[in-house]
Amino acid sequence: MTEQRGGAVDESCVLTEGPWTHRFVGANGSRFHVVEAGTGPMVLLLHGFPEHWWAWHDVLPAVADAGFRAVAVDLRGYGASDKPPRGYDGYTLAADVAGLIRGLGERSATVVGTGAGGLIGWTAASFHPSLVRRLVVLGAPHPLRLRAAIFADPRGQFAAATPALKFQLPRYEHVLTRDDAAAVEEMLRRWGGPRWVDGPDFDAYARRCREAMRIPQAAFCALEGYRWAFRSVLRLHGYRFVRLMQKPLVTPTLQLHGALDVASLPRTAQGSGRYVTAPYEWRLLDDVGHFPHVEARDVVLGEILRWAKS
Repeated sequence: MTEQRGGAVDESCVLTEGPWTHRFVGANGSRFHVVEAGTGPMVLLLHGFPEHWWAWHDVLPAVADAGFRAVAVDLRGYGASDKPPRGYDGYTLAADVAGLIRGLGERSATVVGTGAGGLIGWTAASFHPSLVRRLVVLGAPHPLRLRAAIFADPRGQFAAATPALKFQLPRYEHVLTRDDAAAVEEMLRRWGGPRWVDGPDFDAYARRCREAMRIPQAAFCALEGYRWAFRSVLRLHGYRFVRLMQKPLVTPTLQLHGALDVASLPRTAQGSGRYVTAPYEWRLLDDVGHFPHVEARDVVLGEILRWAKS
């Protein structure tokens, strides 16, 4: 890995070796870095912010060992995937998921998304129902629940969304990457549950997330999705998105949420099931914050496998 000007790092920092294979796959007009292991029905793992594919490094081999083709992807703009200046709207991010499933040679997949990746999972299942066989969402309310709560719950979800409001500021990506991306670790600490943040694995995980965010253009791209979400509220593009998202989901959906999540409040996430006409389950995880996949790995793994097999 080579250090570059301004504390930036090379994309190779996310190409960690392990019981998996690194590949690059063309989908929806961009090149995506995917990490895969195992054979069988595909489980596609979508990370959140401020993470990258490494969010799933513990879950990925275990899902593969259970008889699945486990694939973790660096979302558009993150890690070693392409970082185009545009395409961070809900439509394009959902089309990325659809393109990845097809580009990996599959007809459908169980999609698992956490945080921002969970919001993309909701959207992909809504817009491309034939490709998303089953959906597992961690720490992510249905996008319309989140949008409504930001306006209707000023002391709750609006206050919780304050960091994302700061993302609207021009050139805020420079704040994110300052001091070796110290702000990334601050967000992980603020949003994570105390048991994980004070535990033995946090520092190494935060270090990897900080490093990946210093890849050139990664911070800008990571913020663009949040910028679109807020700006689209006032635009026809966003109005149309809301209209399309109101169509009920026909994908069986499992929603897991940390009881201590201060980024997406449990009361915001509850009620997301009203948008699902297929089988739906909700589970609140005690002592867990915004990152259930690393805070309660064994519980999350068990639930993913149960849902993918059922």
